[in-house]
Amino acid sequence: MMPPRLKPGDLVVYHKSKHSTRPGPRARGVRPTCRGDDYAYYVDKYWMVVAVDREGGIVAETRRGKRHRLRPTDPALRRARWWEWLFKRQRFPKPR
Repeated sequence: MMPPRLKPGDLVVYHKSKHSTRPGPRARGVRPTCRGDDYAYYVDKYWMVVAVDREGGIVAETRRGKRHRLRPTDPALRRARWWEWLFKRQRFPKPR
């Protein structure tokens, strides 16, 4: 499958994997780790593409201004669906 062609201003969703002793309310796919002391899960992060470099690397920005460099072939990255923007628009960064 071809990675989506993203351009600055596009909204994306990133499935960030995490682990802790207490998953938060937005944790999805919660499962215990091998020893059972922690939990592994993922959280959906709602970001905006701010730049695409010549090699195709993507720079995405969070609501609070933190930037992440991502590969367009990353399986955890996808374009946001229209209904996600409609119902969760407060979680996406505001366009500048």
